[in-house]
Amino acid sequence: MADFWMQSGWLIPAYGLVGAIATLPWSLGLVRRTGQRPAAYLNLVMTLLAFVHGVGAFRRVREYGSQELNWDWFQITDLTLHVSFELSRLSLGIVLLITGLSFLAQFFALGYLEKDWALGRFFGLMGFFEAAMSGVILSSSLFLSYSLLEMLTLSTYLLVGFWYAQPLVVTAARDAFLTKRIGDVLLLMGMIALSAFAGSLRFNDLYEWVKVADLAPLVATLLGVALIAGPTGKCAQFPLHLWLDEAMEGPNPASILRNSVVVTCGAYVLIRLQPIVVLSPIALDVLIGIGTITALGASLVALAQVDIKRTFSYSTSAYLGLVFIAVGTEWPGVALTILLTHAIAKALLFMSVGAIILTTNCQDLTELGGLSRKMPATTVAYITAGLGMVGIFPLGCFWGYTLGIDFFWQSQPALVAVFLLVNLLTALNLTRVFRLVFLGAAQPKSRRAPEVAWPMAVPMVTLVGVTLLVPLGMHQMDLLPPWRYINVTAFVLLIASGVAGVAIGAAMPLSQALARSTQKPLRILQDLLAYDFYTEKLYRLTVVGLVERLSLASSWFDRYIVDGVVNSIGLASLMGGESLKYSVSGRSQGYILTIVVGVGLLVLLTTWRMW
Repeated sequence: MADFWMQSGWLIPAYGLVGAIATLPWSLGLVRRTGQRPAAYLNLVMTLLAFVHGVGAFRRVREYGSQELNWDWFQITDLTLHVSFELSRLSLGIVLLITGLSFLAQFFALGYLEKDWALGRFFGLMGFFEAAMSGVILSSSLFLSYSLLEMLTLSTYLLVGFWYAQPLVVTAARDAFLTKRIGDVLLLMGMIALSAFAGSLRFNDLYEWVKVADLAPLVATLLGVALIAGPTGKCAQFPLHLWLDEAMEGPNPASILRNSVVVTCGAYVLIRLQPIVVLSPIALDVLIGIGTITALGASLVALAQVDIKRTFSYSTSAYLGLVFIAVGTEWPGVALTILLTHAIAKALLFMSVGAIILTTNCQDLTELGGLSRKMPATTVAYITAGLGMVGIFPLGCFWGYTLGIDFFWQSQPALVAVFLLVNLLTALNLTRVFRLVFLGAAQPKSRRAPEVAWPMAVPMVTLVGVTLLVPLGMHQMDLLPPWRYINVTAFVLLIASGVAGVAIGAAMPLSQALARSTQKPLRILQDLLAYDFYTEKLYRLTVVGLVERLSLASSWFDRYIVDGVVNSIGLASLMGGESLKYSVSGRSQGYILTIVVGVGLLVLLTTWRMW
């Protein structure tokens, strides 16, 4: 039985794919009489099977150790491409997180999309989504990881564009797809270079190659930056971060996964590539720079957003920025702790957000208020998620912050300040949103807002319990640092920064209308943060403007130079034909003479060297 659970571990991603295929009769409209619900139930069953299989494989791996499943897919000269899966405690633990959150998100979607006419298509896409994520985590080959990341990008595009009749949704799906393409192209270049250098793209083979690699500094830097580019796009890091904000136009159940475990997949690939990136100190500095800019910038931008989903999407980018900092400083353990604890808390946070949106049909913070008395379960879920996200002892993200601050305490105190500031700003933003949504007087759209139905309440309450039990699970798996090694000063500073953020958020004046300040300096700052430091406008003036001008120049060249030459030849042929038409005499002896003279001249021209 142990061999079965481990040898068939590659089937775990296949469950979601089978579920997606099974929903096709409903998605394509071939089955109408039963309604769309059976498609949802089929996908839920397949996700549950994937979770059960993951539990069985995880127990066997804990007992017998890690195992790698490997098949040769393609071989030419000295390059071999493998389809490889690694079954380890870490990879299977993350897969259990993915399948568990996917099951809860799909259960949540039963209530959230109850009246949607395309419920079967949504659940099919969620199965596709889940298969890609599980495959990325289990993959032990960069070639397979890249292929599955592309599958994940496609499923993101389809889920963001689920309500494709809305122009803004179409734009968001397109921007998300194209933005990720930039990082993917650079990652593909780095992967091709690695295949030429190492002769294999299996991670274990790459780690062995790194030990003897002798690359020029410029080559190592270019390789490292190329490998970083892909995860930068997947994790919505500066400058490829705008897509995650726009992707909030998609259904909320998909946003639950996108902001918790989808971004985790990109960061996990980066962690797997970190032993290769260390070949270039400059690439590590780039990682730290990207992470710092994103963590601080996104935390500040989140404070000025009035859309409840968008404000927390920027929070996701900020936390992934901390992960980039941890990878750039060669502390992958810190990165993994932040990733996993943040994923659970953020999934719960987006469930509470989805409950608010469905009940009020509104996600504008200026039109909400007074929901704590009307939606107690949602209020408890939001508070629990908020506490789990900030450095409040003893919940999940506290330990990721603690490890990071402790490791940077002596060598890089500036990064300690970054961690503390992000924690403070996150607590401030969560408190701001809580006051606007749950406290104060009820607004017209929140005056009659009942608690959500049981299909949404059950997964939300379940995840509340999971969030509270995360520290216990970490203790059971020996992931918590021993008390004697904890830096007491860092411990106190972290708690103080979280409490300070909550205190500032509770004390700061908040206008329900969020009117712009009449003071010009403050108004300029508000606009700067609300429009994401005018990043989109900067892109239009630089990259987009340059591409547009090049396109116009290429169009002009094609129209007036290339087409002009072709049209001139055609016009000359037409005019020549027309002129010859009027020189026709109708005498056959004249035609024969012309042919003879022409053939004679042709013979003379081809044989003149002989004469």
